[in-house]
Amino acid sequence: MNEQRNIILAVVLSALVLFGWTFVSQRWIPTANPAATKTVKGKQVPVARPQAGPAADGAAAMRDRQLVLAESPRVAVQTPRLQGSINLKGARIDDLVLLTHREGIARNSPPIRLLSPGGAKDAYFASFGWSGDGVALPGPDTVWTASGARLAPGSPVTLSWTNGQGQRFDIVIGVDDGYMFSIAQRVSNGAAGAIAARPYGLVSRAAASTDHDSWTMHVGPMGVFNGSANYKWGYDDLKKEGGQTFSTTGGWVGFTDKYWLTALIPDQASSVEASLRPGGRGGFQADFTTQPAIVPPGKAVTYTSRFFAGAKEVELLDRYQDAGVAKFDKAIDWGWFEWFMKPIVVLLGWLYAHIGNFGLAIICLTIIIRTLMFPIAQKQFKSMAAMRVLQPKMKDIQERYKDDKPRQQQEMLKLYQEEKVNPMAGCLPIVIQIPIFYALYKVLLVSVEMRHKPFVLWIKDLSAPDPLTPVNLFGYLPWTPPPFLALGVLPILLGITMWMQMKLNPPATDPVQRQVFAIMPWMMMFIFAPFAAGLQLYYVMNNLYGIIQQRWLYARYSPDALEGRKKPAKP
Repeated sequence: MNEQRNIILAVVLSALVLFGWTFVSQRWIPTANPAATKTVKGKQVPVARPQAGPAADGAAAMRDRQLVLAESPRVAVQTPRLQGSINLKGARIDDLVLLTHREGIARNSPPIRLLSPGGAKDAYFASFGWSGDGVALPGPDTVWTASGARLAPGSPVTLSWTNGQGQRFDIVIGVDDGYMFSIAQRVSNGAAGAIAARPYGLVSRAAASTDHDSWTMHVGPMGVFNGSANYKWGYDDLKKEGGQTFSTTGGWVGFTDKYWLTALIPDQASSVEASLRPGGRGGFQADFTTQPAIVPPGKAVTYTSRFFAGAKEVELLDRYQDAGVAKFDKAIDWGWFEWFMKPIVVLLGWLYAHIGNFGLAIICLTIIIRTLMFPIAQKQFKSMAAMRVLQPKMKDIQERYKDDKPRQQQEMLKLYQEEKVNPMAGCLPIVIQIPIFYALYKVLLVSVEMRHKPFVLWIKDLSAPDPLTPVNLFGYLPWTPPPFLALGVLPILLGITMWMQMKLNPPATDPVQRQVFAIMPWMMMFIFAPFAAGLQLYYVMNNLYGIIQQRWLYARYSPDALEGRKKPAKP
């Protein structure tokens, strides 16, 4: 009767954990990228990218992007990583694709489009200009004159406009081999009196990001103000509470997606007002304004800023941070374990560069981590083997004091002290694995370097869940199971290897614990099913390494071996 009750209790607890985790993960803890492929009759077929985004500038209907691009004169943008154009009407950087990042894994998949012109789908652009009174200033309908037809690294372009009142406005735009534009806004005053103009820069997007914002990964408006990264404001917050303004010296402001970023970077030595605000009809804007620039007659004043539009690649973010952009690496929401995650990114990148396969790089990372933890594992197994030696004595105490639990606990503690055994020693490697597990989870989730990296056979994207599942007969049944039921091959291997590893451990003395441990490997299969295949691969390899390690250590620290090493008692 008690055994049946224990089994029922263990099943109920396991179900609560399983379905509770599913509820939590779907809302607050994203487990992986959307699937890049789906299994259809045993074959992997690329998944189409979902359509998103209303029209920009409050337009009632979206128009074809190519038609919008053709409506105004433009300067081409061409770099190793970027391609697009600058709109001479309004001096907008509003047409940009990322050449080294694709929407999907198919060979003909188009590059990621980051910026689009106003009036088109997914409108998203940057603009630079001046505000002020008493002087004619360029505006959103101003058509600028370009000094060249193409912007490229080492070949800047100057946009010019004169107001007919003696003032000339120039915007000198340069671009590097990464994702950074340099913006020099110059006002030349040829009139008889001084003028005042306030330079500004803005980024406007028509709608919130389609990426999911969660407490583990910030997506939305953000910035660095006075040396501190601000992840507080989301799109919904701006809608509810209105615009937010920050006075700052240095730093930057913009919008961060899961992998992509736009950031306005004012002169790091000057004081500016930076704002995050909702725009018209569901849009959003990030901007900065400087102090008014007084331009005497016959003089010119230049204000220099920068604009980042691209992928959040760790190496580039660090490079720009070293070049003076305050805390630019915070564009990636690393969280509490940043000190541990960034070395993992660097190590994985190094392994991938030398091996050429990201899955093999994860396997090598697993071996490196487990090897470094070997001394701790050795102490763990020595303690566990000693616990096995004590099993008969522990059972005797349990039987003798089964009706007196406090006395039973006292006698157990006394036994541990006499035999110099720490029953909690086996938990230490598990505790150490927690930051490692979380760090790898975040790396696979937020690092664009890991996006769409294949392994072997059917695993085409290690940042998405394993797509091959027997639940729908490997795609032969026309049914897509929910994420926690879509048991791929890797989650199944995870459960099997975890069960094998637990079978090597001494059984728990408490019957409820025994039942929970018996169910846990199979429960973990369902919990891990929605996780990234790279994380599943890490855990499978971790279990396999643990099995080999346990068998060797149990041979070395077997109960018989430990008994033989004990010194004979003194007469």
